Amino acid sequence: MEKKSMIKVKQLSYALLLGGIAIATAYSQNKDSEYVAPPDAGPKGKAPRMKVQLLNPGESTKQYAVIFYQGDEAFSGLLEFAQKYHITSAHFTAIGAVNGSTLGWFDPQRKMYKKIPIQGQHEVIGMSGDIALYQGKPVVHTHMLVGNSDGTTQGGHVLAAYVSPTLEVMVTVDPITMQKRFDPDTDLTLIDPSPASKGEKQE
Repeated sequence: MEKKSMIKVKQLSYALLLGGIAIATAYSQNKDSEYVAPPDAGPKGKAPRMKVQLLNPGESTKQYAVIFYQGDEAFSGLLEFAQKYHITSAHFTAIGAVNGSTLGWFDPQRKMYKKIPIQGQHEVIGMSGDIALYQGKPVVHTHMLVGNSDGTTQGGHVLAAYVSPTLEVMVTVDPITMQKRFDPDTDLTLIDPSPASKGEKQE
């Protein structure tokens, strides 16, 4: 009997140990999921209802209206727009509304974005950003300020923004290509305004 009791105690202790490890692992994973690394902070959704209109045909500096509708993910759509229209440098502003979004706050010690989940319907009081090239491909960088139902606001780096019912983005295409460079101090790709080297093409 004493031997069986010892076995049961050992089995119980082992089970408690495994349970503790599982809880600690789950807590760690949940804590890590609150952050996202810059390379993984790109768009995950789609914008099938997005429409684009050139506002000033024949002008050397192009201006576009990029309009999103219910359910479109705006960050994904802006990247799709930049790729389709071969945008090498641009800046934009936007107003509208979203129903569900994720903003980010960059933690310089972790070199990661802390996620700021925004639940429910919110007014987009202001959204601004730019488009530049990194390794020959367009990269969208944008921040957004949203208004709550009580008039308070939240803001940050846009990780995802689900439009409801619309988001009106006014894009101005710049005549000279902007290049981004990887910054090892932050793990971010930052705009480098210095002149392009001989091997880089200015468009």
